[in-house]
Amino acid sequence: MKMWSGGAINPEFERWQRSFPFDRRLLPHELAASLAHARGLQRIGVLTAAEFEKIQQGLETIGRQASADPAFFDDPDAEDVHHFVEKQLVSLVGELGYKLHAGRSRNEQIATDLRLFVRSSIDEIQRELARLLAAFLARAEQSGDAAMPAYTHLQRAEPVLVAHWLLAYFEMFYRDWSRLAECRARLNFCPLGSGAIAGATLPLDRDAIAAELGFDSPTPNSLDATSDRDFTIEFTQALSVVAVHLSRWAEELILFSTKEFGFVIQPEAYSTGSSALPQKRNPDALELIRGKAGAVIGNATALMIALKGLPLAYNKDLQETQRPVFAAADTTLESVRIAAGFMEQVAFNFARTTASAQSGYLNAMAAATYLAKKGVPFRRAHHIVGDAIRLCMKRSIELEALTLEEFRQFSPEFGDDIYDHLKLNAVLDCHDVPGGTARAWVKQALADAAQRLNSIRGEVHAHA
Repeated sequence: MKMWSGGAINPEFERWQRSFPFDRRLLPHELAASLAHARGLQRIGVLTAAEFEKIQQGLETIGRQASADPAFFDDPDAEDVHHFVEKQLVSLVGELGYKLHAGRSRNEQIATDLRLFVRSSIDEIQRELARLLAAFLARAEQSGDAAMPAYTHLQRAEPVLVAHWLLAYFEMFYRDWSRLAECRARLNFCPLGSGAIAGATLPLDRDAIAAELGFDSPTPNSLDATSDRDFTIEFTQALSVVAVHLSRWAEELILFSTKEFGFVIQPEAYSTGSSALPQKRNPDALELIRGKAGAVIGNATALMIALKGLPLAYNKDLQETQRPVFAAADTTLESVRIAAGFMEQVAFNFARTTASAQSGYLNAMAAATYLAKKGVPFRRAHHIVGDAIRLCMKRSIELEALTLEEFRQFSPEFGDDIYDHLKLNAVLDCHDVPGGTARAWVKQALADAAQRLNSIRGEVHAHA
């Protein structure tokens, strides 16, 4: 039996408009929401205790069959996941199965199922983000006082601790975790009881139904509840930022793994060989993560475009908002999982990074700061050090190779202690501010990151 009445429709159109081939993945959420609704019907006397028990057993049987046999979903007549569940339930409990639809509409069902799906996806992605954050933190702790060049415009700028560089990515992905947590909080309201558009026609206890499904409370407006897809936009946009961060990280690791840089040694488990060149190891995992970012961003854009012109309340266009959500969730989850595995196994050439941090005049800022502390205006100090570096470049030497007399040709403020200020640790430690790469501040940042990681792990477990 169809879930709506009316005459025959074109068979090709009927097949074309079905959503079951993709929305069947919502089955666990549809079953949970249906059980909560059934319990609500029992509370108000629409279902007897015995009828509720039969429906509950039927819904549980459907869940077990779906888990045990993929062929269970082979139903060419099911219009959508709601229709499929009703058909299966009726086959198990008879006409009683049709009573479950009392007081509800598919409009509120899909709105609820999608919220449950997004909420579950957030929890799963957050668990993988926590794993990725743990990998960045562990590698940062293991790097000790190893240094590396930091870049602006992809040109060497100043030395930083490798730990400081790794913690930069920790901050990015920590913000991603937080954005998803905020999205989760905003979506955690239950549409059940909203009916098709104006609210249920039965006196359902919406608070009890919402609580049973783990929602904070019912949605406050039935019109909005059945047509709202803001949570999917916010979710996919948050995933787009995750994808952008993953792509930036992948790009940098690809560069750093080249012979020209030599900072990173790719794990064999996440790279492949060349079909033609025996000596090559290609960064396929990183390149795919970088490439898939575009698809996630595209999914978010598709949602925005699908929704931008829709009047209240439900329109069939909303069916087309499901696949972008599924695709963005799947791609992001897989990408974060691969990135975490990569970071757990990647090796760093700290000797190479530290040597690179001590060449190319990366201590120039420290030299200018030295003069500024002696009372030389910084802009003037900048020019003095620049002139000294031009001499060094002509002679193919580093700044610290100049004699004291040569330094003093550029400024009499240079003293014997200039050489101590040009050493790597001194250059690192002159950035003695919160958030800087000074060793003491990075040590404190590592402890702070560990504390935050422990905190979010607790939240992830609470939602598990």
